[in-house]
Parts: sequence; structure tokens; C-alpha cells
Amino acid sequence: MAKPIPVLYEDDAYVVFDKPAGLLVIPSPKKETRTLVNLVNDQARRKPGEPKLYPCHRLDRDTSGVILFARGKKHQQDMMALFRQRALRKMYVAFVHGKMEKTQGTFNASIRSWDKRRYDPASLPQQAITRFQVKAVYPRFSYLDVELVTGRTNQIRIHCAQAGYPLVGERKYAIAKKYPLKFRRVALHAFSLEWLHPHTKKNIIVQSPLPQDMRSLIANHPGPK
Repeated sequence: MAKPIPVLYEDDAYVVFDKPAGLLVIPSPKKETRTLVNLVNDQARRKPGEPKLYPCHRLDRDTSGVILFARGKKHQQDMMALFRQRALRKMYVAFVHGKMEKTQGTFNASIRSWDKRRYDPASLPQQAITRFQVKAVYPRFSYLDVELVTGRTNQIRIHCAQAGYPLVGERKYAIAKKYPLKFRRVALHAFSLEWLHPHTKKNIIVQSPLPQDMRSLIANHPGPK
């Protein structure tokens, strides 16, 4: 039996899971069976009467952390409407190569994800806005708190690479061998999700602790400067 995906929050309409790195949210065209959608629904089926769980947003395979699922299609539609309105606050932790010149700022540049096919309208450059704040600087990398204003595919990864500070472990939008610091995945973690519940009207904040691999990277380097 697969190890259960940790639950960070749940109510009658929604469940928030703590996604491990290295796991696709939904199957790709290769039709993988070991995906987050399949795993959490396998968990749900163990509970009598549990409705099917549907993802309300996506995280990259390499990205760990907070991800929101709906209990049933109707709740999914309600939540996805909030995402389209940018009514949720999405916070990430990112480790980037080097020392950033600014301690805080906003990336506001059109981007195009390399994941999109040419015939896909989403392959055209799209406006993307990312806010960041440097939380700590280590000798070979900077620790950033990042807020997604828009939600484009690979947005944080692309914006950081465009700025000259690619994420530690980045292999798609940067040449990894140029950087001495190595990491098995992209050092990106969905730390917090905040929203106004569409039914109860309560403000919900769900957070995920920094995963072990990112904590180990900090522990194995000298203190921040």
C-alpha cells in the first residue's frame, strides 16, 4: 500500500494535501498511473461515501507543498472561479543561485512555458506577475519568499531565470552545469494558500512546512549573510 499523501486541511467541500516532490498532479500524454490525482482518490475510496476528488490547480512535478482538491465537480467549479479572479493568495519558498541585488521587488514580464505545444494558445507569451522578498542569503544561494499574482505555467522558474537568478536545481530554463550548487529537483515549495471559503465565507490559511531536502540544503551550508 502506498504511503498516504498528508492532509493539511479538509472540510465538507475541500481537501488540501501536502504534495511530495517528484509526483505529477495529473497524467501527462504518457498516461502515467502514479499521479497525485490517482493516489488521493485511492485514499478517498477507503472512506465510505467519499466523493471523487478533483484538483483545483496544478503544481509542477518537482514542486512540493500545498495543493487544493475539491470534493465533487461543483465545488471544483466554485473554487476555480476564485482562481480565475485571482482571489487566492499563493505563497512559495524558492532557492535561487547567487545573491540577488534587490531585497524585494516584482517581476512583471510576459513569459512562455516550454511545456506548451506550438498549437496551444497558451504557448503564446502571457503577462505574468511575481512578487518576491529575499528572506536570507547564503554563500551560494538566496532564500526567497515568493507570491504568485498570476498563475502561469512554470512562472516562478521562468521569471527567476530571466532575471539571472535561476532556481537551484533548474535544468529546463538554465544550464545546470554552470552552477556549482547541485540539487536533485527544482528548489521550489508551495508554502501557503489563503482564500475566502466560497460557502462558509471564512478566511482559510493552509501552510506546509519546508520539506526535508530543502531543510537539508540550508543545514549543509554556512549561516545566512
